[in-house]
Amino acid sequence: MKKLKLYLDTSIISFIFTDDAPREREITQKLFEEIDGHDAFISSIVLEEINRAPELKKRQMLDLIAKYDFQELKFTEEAKELANKYIAEKIIPAKYQDDAFHIAIAVVNNIDAIVSWNFQHMVKLKTKREVVGVNLLMGYDEIEIYSPWEVVENV
Repeated sequence: MKKLKLYLDTSIISFIFTDDAPREREITQKLFEEIDGHDAFISSIVLEEINRAPELKKRQMLDLIAKYDFQELKFTEEAKELANKYIAEKIIPAKYQDDAFHIAIAVVNNIDAIVSWNFQHMVKLKTKREVVGVNLLMGYDEIEIYSPWEVVENV
């Protein structure tokens, strides 16, 4: 299987510690077990979101990132411009601009796929289709957006 470049948003990092969704936590743990065969990335936006978490949860998430040595992608002006286009086209509501930032950072860095538990704004048909459309119009490649259910083998 081809080695993929996967972008993990904050929901993936936090779900490994969730107590109220045991099945999703189990799938997330399996994702982390399988991720070794791929290149995994987070972004400066992920780190900003984690730093807003309560101290214990923040420490757990930062320790997890250090354990897996995820590569950090920076939030550049190019990514900001693309994210603003997603917002202007009403793909992502302005109130949830961090979700647009996650997608744009992954796109400008030629990531193969985004993995997220965010079904409200990211892992949904409208977002997937319209992001691809904007990307093509703006000269970027397509990107896949998946839930861990779709990525993990033998669930």
